[in-house]
Amino acid sequence: MPGIPEMAIVAVIILLLFGKRLPGVMRSLGSSIVEFKKGISDTGDADSEKSDSEDSGKPES
Repeated sequence: MPGIPEMAIVAVIILLLFGKRLPGVMRSLGSSIVEFKKGISDTGDADSEKSDSEDSGKPES
């Protein structure tokens, strides 16, 4: 199991190799998460509206 010094060295190497691309990658990851959450909430809203309209269309006994 790698210790803290080994993980720090790996992190520095990753920053050196991908440092210029990291902001763009993080920005696209964040926008993807926002779109995913928006899609999930839209699906949940559509399902609740659908069930509400089905319930109101049935006569009560």
